[in-house]
Amino acid sequence: MENFDKKAHWENIYTTKSLTEVSWYQPNPETSLNFIHEFNVPKKAKIIDVGGGDSFLVDHLLMEGYTDITVLDISAAALERAKLRLGKKAQLVKWIVADASKFTPTEHYDFWHDRAAFHFLNSDSEIDAYLNSVQNGLSKNGILVMGTFSENGPEKCSGIKIKQYSENSMVERLTHFFNKIKCISIDHITPFNTIQNFIFCSFKLKVGN
Repeated sequence: MENFDKKAHWENIYTTKSLTEVSWYQPNPETSLNFIHEFNVPKKAKIIDVGGGDSFLVDHLLMEGYTDITVLDISAAALERAKLRLGKKAQLVKWIVADASKFTPTEHYDFWHDRAAFHFLNSDSEIDAYLNSVQNGLSKNGILVMGTFSENGPEKCSGIKIKQYSENSMVERLTHFFNKIKCISIDHITPFNTIQNFIFCSFKLKVGN
């Protein structure tokens, strides 16, 4: 995997597989929306969806009246699919093509959402770089929500080895910059009627960071 080209891999996925042929397909991102509602995220809040691809979260946020949405993904093809689906509404969204582990935020986000991007980061250097980006890109009172495969979930996704997390291991990994608010376990049913277990945790920045 030393010469593995992550970007080429994901561009291939999004140019050869349809929306319902990928395991992460989720027409109603209920868990993510529940976190947004629970924290009463204001309609004008800056929201970023990291690894958002052609996820439907952006559609729901626009329908609910959110006005400052950014979607980031390593795959340009994924974002183009989302733009095509949204039509003219795509102009209301900021789109960023970037590797999450190399992303340098230029704004401070009030809600940083990551469903299944973080668990693709396997090396300590990638993980540390990403968490530094989150710490630098989250507003003082911002909320981070991270969703990854749990220790009961898959060990691979799209042919790539992922890093599983428990509540304890995720909290421990983020403890330098963040305080946990809560964690929940969720079963995601794929289009193939298989079940993937996720751990979702919410965090706030530690005082002084």
